[in-house]
Amino acid sequence: MTIGRVAVLTEQHDGRAPCHYCGPCHRGCSTGSYFSSLSSTLPAADATGNLTIACDAIVAEVLYDENEQRATGVRVIDRETGRSREVHAEVVFLCASALGSTQILLNSNAGGRFPDGMGNQSGALGHYLMDHIYAAGANGTFEGYEDDFYYGHRPNGIYIPRFRNLDGPSSDDLDFVRGYGYQGSARREGWGRGANQAGIGASLKQNLRRPGTWNMGLSGFGEMLPRYENRVELDSDETDPWGIPLLRVRCEHGENERKMKDDFLVQAQEMLDAAGAKDISTYDRDAPPGLGIHEMGTARMGRDPDTSVLNGWNQVHSVPNVFVTDGACMTSSACQNPSLTYMALTARAADYAVKQLKKREL
Repeated sequence: MTIGRVAVLTEQHDGRAPCHYCGPCHRGCSTGSYFSSLSSTLPAADATGNLTIACDAIVAEVLYDENEQRATGVRVIDRETGRSREVHAEVVFLCASALGSTQILLNSNAGGRFPDGMGNQSGALGHYLMDHIYAAGANGTFEGYEDDFYYGHRPNGIYIPRFRNLDGPSSDDLDFVRGYGYQGSARREGWGRGANQAGIGASLKQNLRRPGTWNMGLSGFGEMLPRYENRVELDSDETDPWGIPLLRVRCEHGENERKMKDDFLVQAQEMLDAAGAKDISTYDRDAPPGLGIHEMGTARMGRDPDTSVLNGWNQVHSVPNVFVTDGACMTSSACQNPSLTYMALTARAADYAVKQLKKREL
């Protein structure tokens, strides 16, 4: 068991203060200690003098020159007026989230070289959609420690790294492949526990002013396998308010995910029991793909253009001046929070693009 991994400063950096555990991190970090684009990457980009931010701009498609066989920019729709305009560039990066970038590609050059979407000669675009499985685990209470309380706040809790099938697809003689980790935290019950307690008036209020018992929860976070049938596609009939075809999603967990989720409950219960917890209860909430908000796949990387959309540098195989660097590029989901991986892939692809431009090879 270790502390969960998050991008939070522990010392001053580029004008951003170190975290001082001040409050509810999910409401935003006024000191910029907790990473966000508003506190870190956008100010850095703005400092170069080369950043232009277009507000209320909805990208509908990537523009393509049939003669040059290159992308020339994007078509943008003004959110308020509905007017279209073209923005031209030597290189186009799509980083609009897995489904957003895929929707743009599917809607690009539909009547020209790419009738099924830009870069979709393989037929893989829109397929192999994944999301993490979660919302299942166990909770338990711990007796004692009534004189102890936690101090301050931080944006996450503990993490138990993957421990299943580490030596191969199903090395633990389990009925599922791959694995999962646990996210969790310990806390003392607050006044909200009064909703399930008997009492009324001053005595109830007095009791709820004191913290309750210690509780600890472990919630599984597991890998979803890539399957061709899990996909997104453009709706042929319905469009959004700006005339862009809606994206239809067809995705569900398979047998492997369901069996893995069952193991969430068993192992979490055994761990809490071994740690001395009492009143242990398991839970398995209905959480279909999408609720994990870690969508990935749908424009997968690969060496073979016949089976993938992007190459190893996140370039569209058939349109090398278009890069896709969000979750759409992923070929597997693993079981960790993926955002920092997307950022690393984006930085790597941007560095590669700059070098290729300087050599006039892009």
